[in-house]
Amino acid sequence: MIVGGGLAAARTAEQLRRSEYAGAITIVSDEDHLPYDRPPLSKEVLRAETNDVTLKPAEFYAENDITMLLGNGARSLDTSAKALTLADGSQLGYDELIIATGLVPKRIPSFPDLPGIHVLRSFDESLALRKEAGTARRAVVIGAGFIGCEVAASLRGLGVDVVLVEPQPAPLASVLGEKIGELVTRLHRAEGVDVRCGVGVTEVAGEERVQKVTLGDGTELEADIVVVGIGSRPATEWLDGSGIEVDNGVVCDDAGRASAPHVWAIGDVASWRDTVGGQVRVEHWSNVADQARVLVPSMLGQDPPAAVSVPYFWSDQYDVKIQCLGEPEPTDTVHVVEDDGRKFLAYYERDGVVVGVVGGGFPGKVMKTRAKIASGAPIADLLG
Repeated sequence: MIVGGGLAAARTAEQLRRSEYAGAITIVSDEDHLPYDRPPLSKEVLRAETNDVTLKPAEFYAENDITMLLGNGARSLDTSAKALTLADGSQLGYDELIIATGLVPKRIPSFPDLPGIHVLRSFDESLALRKEAGTARRAVVIGAGFIGCEVAASLRGLGVDVVLVEPQPAPLASVLGEKIGELVTRLHRAEGVDVRCGVGVTEVAGEERVQKVTLGDGTELEADIVVVGIGSRPATEWLDGSGIEVDNGVVCDDAGRASAPHVWAIGDVASWRDTVGGQVRVEHWSNVADQARVLVPSMLGQDPPAAVSVPYFWSDQYDVKIQCLGEPEPTDTVHVVEDDGRKFLAYYERDGVVVGVVGGGFPGKVMKTRAKIASGAPIADLLG
């Protein structure tokens, strides 16, 4: 049984059938939609370029004898009885349980419950924001991480005036460091976004719907819509009382085994043991397929493949694809080797070794560094 209705659930089910598992597979999801791709929600879906983000058609699940239980998510788990309780109170037994519940967006508790205030994690939330953006003139996006930056770019593309507010010194600074954050700031300002960094939000107010955002420096911004993009947290509340160890995600070994027998976790919700004994939770789209290729054979008693995986993620903002390979940290030494005023390429150095590359608009040059990052090559190999 797989709990969750996103990419991790779909990929795990697919991997099970590819591995010639012939038993029953049930996917339990709190959403009414078949598993779908989330990255387009802040881009193509929001810009009304597509409504179809389904990962696999209904025929795939029917042909592969995969039972879909939609609109009825998990409420609690009893690992001793190997029983899952759903939102409607019904119970399901399992032989093996795979947790793939992903993330839920963080909210700001002090904000009032007013129309026009949005978070963006689900397809329905994207459609709701898209509808309001069609008549909005002014938007405030709170948080300049990847979701906030993508939403700001999409709203600008729809003709909305956007203020992007970020407490950090620059967009993406907490992930990629200030130097790259400044290049991203330049990109957004060139597109007409009012980027306000180093300041937070103290109040959001309105009468029948949101009308005003007050910043920490006292600035008041008029707003027809407000989008909160301050990050997400693992969807693990339903595991309270289950005995499953949770610490910034479901704590697993290096094959996805959780702390209770016959329970596994994969994707954004899962904190897997890394090669040096630490716990790492990776929120990258490409990580799911890598984990599925390890988890499924391990669960079936087969030998998982040995592979060196270099983490990869991307973000589309305007006409620039920002790509990242490796595991860069904000404290790394950043070498910007290409910068044409809009596109850029930078290598990340730690202890004399290349640990990552970030490029905006240079897809070929980014991907060519994969082998260097995987081998832990000296930074001189790339700078020479």
